[in-house]
Amino acid sequence: MRIGIVCYPTFGGSGVVATELGKALSKNGHQIHFITYQQPPRLDFFNENVFYHEVNIPSYPLFQYPPYESALASEMVNVVLNENVDLLHVHYAIPHASAAYMAKMILRAQGRTVPVVTTLHGTDITLVGKDASYEPVVTFSINESDGVTAVSEDLRRDTYRHFAIKRDIEVIPNFIDLSRFQRQQKEHFKKAICPNGEKLIVHTSNFRRVKRIDDAVMTFYKIQQHMPAKMLLVGDGPERARIEKLCRDLGIYEDVRFLGKLDAVEEVLSVADLFLMPSENESFGLAGLEALACEVPLITSDAGGLPELNVHGVTGFLSPVGDVNDMVKNALFVLDDEHLPAFKKNALERAKEFELSKILPLYENYYERVVQETNAKAQDALVS
Repeated sequence: MRIGIVCYPTFGGSGVVATELGKALSKNGHQIHFITYQQPPRLDFFNENVFYHEVNIPSYPLFQYPPYESALASEMVNVVLNENVDLLHVHYAIPHASAAYMAKMILRAQGRTVPVVTTLHGTDITLVGKDASYEPVVTFSINESDGVTAVSEDLRRDTYRHFAIKRDIEVIPNFIDLSRFQRQQKEHFKKAICPNGEKLIVHTSNFRRVKRIDDAVMTFYKIQQHMPAKMLLVGDGPERARIEKLCRDLGIYEDVRFLGKLDAVEEVLSVADLFLMPSENESFGLAGLEALACEVPLITSDAGGLPELNVHGVTGFLSPVGDVNDMVKNALFVLDDEHLPAFKKNALERAKEFELSKILPLYENYYERVVQETNAKAQDALVS
């Protein structure tokens, strides 16, 4: 099958999932056409079935804001026509689903039918999509998609709760490539960070307020009062300066390292003892799944889809959002040398349930179903 994939080419969850999905599909023999405004950072390998099409956004003095949605729709039309694409899979509702609808209508006017699958990832529904400025377009675009998937049951429920959706939404969870995300022998790295055998705590995110990084820092601060520990913060974003100041104010800045954006995050996770994810909202928690695959137990909030990933008392613990003291209590239990080996073992076993080879067929089967249903509808329309 020839599949066009539209996503944000960033380190964010939706972009990572879309890119890894496309790479996996290409290895399974599908021809994949990425359509984005720049090459995704994880599109870092050569495969004869992978193609990249850059969206050219014209800049004219007339436009205060470049018309990206129109440029994206035009590029989708070009790719479908020139590459004979069978299906468009757009990740993140805004603005990709509405641009895909525009492209679909243009193609239909030219006698070409192409189905659109929209995957909802989280903040496109729980945050941005609920904004009154976008809600009508998001609702319409989802309803007009030929197939819709969500990355967790919680996100599916949220979508129905906040939007007037009149169609089925299929839950296909995020996945992990265990050939890449696995615990590596990086003891020299661990020794450099924790020279005296300290426990190593890790948090990764895009440093937005919804991630509640201050809760992660406060949890670490209180863990340090009970045992020697160090912390690594991976990522960057608008909250970083404030979090750096918080670390200085708490007197722990020398024990916290800010590593910025990293593609090879598995190398950091390979030396971690615990992963903190105190988010106010998470549709799935892809960063947590990456930690589990590297045998790192989780201390997370109980927000959104996190209970569908983190098994309380097995792979780590869930705490109410903002309950730092509960997170500290649970973290100390997990980090106890008598308990930590079992939690690490359970983490890997849980990650195996989301292994790429188990999730990829769910997408492939869904594509086939959507294409068949769309073709059947097109035939019925011709007959009538």
